Amino acid sequence: MPTTTIEGVGPRVRAVEPRRRRPGAKLRRRNTMIGWSFILPNFIGFALLTLVPVIALFYISFTNWDVFGAAKWIGLENFRRLVNDASFHTSVWNTLYYSAVHIPLTLALSLGLALLLNRKLRGVAFFRTAAFFPYITSIVAITTVWNLLFSPEYGPINQMLRLIGVDSPPGWTNSATWAMPAVIIVGTWREMGYYMILFLAGLQAVPRELYEAARMDGANAWQRFRNVTMPCMRPTTFFVTVMLTIGSFKVFDIILLMTNGGPGQATLVLSQFIYQKGFVEFKFGYASAASIALFLICIVVTIVQFVVNKRRQTR
Repeated sequence: MPTTTIEGVGPRVRAVEPRRRRPGAKLRRRNTMIGWSFILPNFIGFALLTLVPVIALFYISFTNWDVFGAAKWIGLENFRRLVNDASFHTSVWNTLYYSAVHIPLTLALSLGLALLLNRKLRGVAFFRTAAFFPYITSIVAITTVWNLLFSPEYGPINQMLRLIGVDSPPGWTNSATWAMPAVIIVGTWREMGYYMILFLAGLQAVPRELYEAARMDGANAWQRFRNVTMPCMRPTTFFVTVMLTIGSFKVFDIILLMTNGGPGQATLVLSQFIYQKGFVEFKFGYASAASIALFLICIVVTIVQFVVNKRRQTR
């Protein structure tokens, strides 16, 4: 039983009881330590594998370094070279071309698939798995098969085009004009299943009562999609758009395996330009400067998307 002491302060007398620990303090400290034990390994991994390399990247971009000797500080010289580099300009244009077509096409097809497979159909689980399967399939296997399909002389795609009356079918990956559309087709086919899953999650969170109320008001299917589905799907659509944008700007593996940036520089994108300068020509300072340019482009585009989305929400 706690004791009570009397403390004299002049003519006044007051009772002072010993401090009592709050009942949940020990439990809160324990839960905090458990939480830190879970997230600390991730923080350490992020610091060692992401944060430190990014900081080093900014430093290296101001140097001339070929990994074999000491880095020589040259200031903004690498960025001045980028401004006058025709190959860099081509890679930026090709990246914008790929993104401008790939983003809306993948967005539309993945949303269409989600709407189609959000119904109670027989075998719907199989079709969802089939749509998602390309995303988890080996990229090497995918590009090998698609290169065979796109073969100008013996590929099944051009054979079918000839059967329906196209005398001069596209050269696809052998053509400077059609190589990028071929890459976009493969990229869209591979990724739309993944974004379909995200859209499915968003669609299943839309309250059924809203659709029932719209039907009672006489709204047809298009009106229900426009006035119920799309407003409720706005957060999911925004997230998918941001992820698609970032993924499109840093596309690398499909182009490297399908065309290797060719024919010529028809499919040379920023990620491959950085790879060539850094790991083929060993110009790590110049490659780092190009990486920062890609980083700034992604940041600017993402900020614009956030601003546009915020304005739409406040209307």
